[in-house]
Amino acid sequence: MATDNTDWSLFRSFITVLREGSLSAAARALGLGQSTLSRHIATLESGLGLTLFTRSSDGLVPTAAALALRPEAEALAAAANSLFRAASGPLNENVGTVRIAASDMMAVEVLPSILASLQREHPQIVVELAVSSRMDDLLRRDADIAVRMARPSQEALVAQRIGASELGLFAHPGYLAHQGTPTTLSELAEHAFVGFDVGAAYTDTLQLDGQRLTRERFSLRTDNDLAQFAAICSGCGVGACHAILAERAELVRILPALFAPKVDMWVAMHKDLRSTARYRTVFDAIKVGLTAYLASAKAAA
Repeated sequence: MATDNTDWSLFRSFITVLREGSLSAAARALGLGQSTLSRHIATLESGLGLTLFTRSSDGLVPTAAALALRPEAEALAAAANSLFRAASGPLNENVGTVRIAASDMMAVEVLPSILASLQREHPQIVVELAVSSRMDDLLRRDADIAVRMARPSQEALVAQRIGASELGLFAHPGYLAHQGTPTTLSELAEHAFVGFDVGAAYTDTLQLDGQRLTRERFSLRTDNDLAQFAAICSGCGVGACHAILAERAELVRILPALFAPKVDMWVAMHKDLRSTARYRTVFDAIKVGLTAYLASAKAAA
């Protein structure tokens, strides 16, 4: 039976081993020695009276007991990390740590320039950029601020719509030079397509002639938007991506009159953070930066 004074570091080690799948990988992630980490797991198992892992050729395999504890342990880890961030600086100054969650595409292609401007103006704000598209990041306190392509529905969040980003079908000029540029839907049907594997909520907007694009249509499938974009830029085929980024990469747009869906862009944070200066500052900086990003499409039109 666990006692009330069980060391938090033991649970942190437990969660890291769960996520990494081996002692060596978890030790590297935590900056600990394997022997120290092994003692942590043994101590926690003794305190809980449970076996949490079994060894196999593939590493450490979590037991049913470990999997049952995982949701609560992850919530504990998220709450602890949120506490450490909140305590990293004064409430009324732009000092301390702010964790931002964003999709891979936003994290790589859009946010870095916005964050560079933010840190030039507020060098004492430390930014953690978490690449994640989970809608529950803020409620779980895995992040303080999130950029999302769908409206967050949770009442505990403050969310502001920035605008809409237009999608289009694009291809690399080299691909089109070899395969020809389609000018009709029937011609487009003969081309290779880059797209999703499992898909997400926004993939419902990907329609041609009233028909949804499904995974069976794609000759290259990946649920990583950044990998899709790289595949299109490398000439793997025609694919859907944000028009602003595609034009920046000098891709060629295909059938714009037939495919131009838009997805909303939102920035959100937990209501409890509004009274802390650095969270407000980062929230506002992202709003301003994303507004300018979307405006660049209109200016180029």
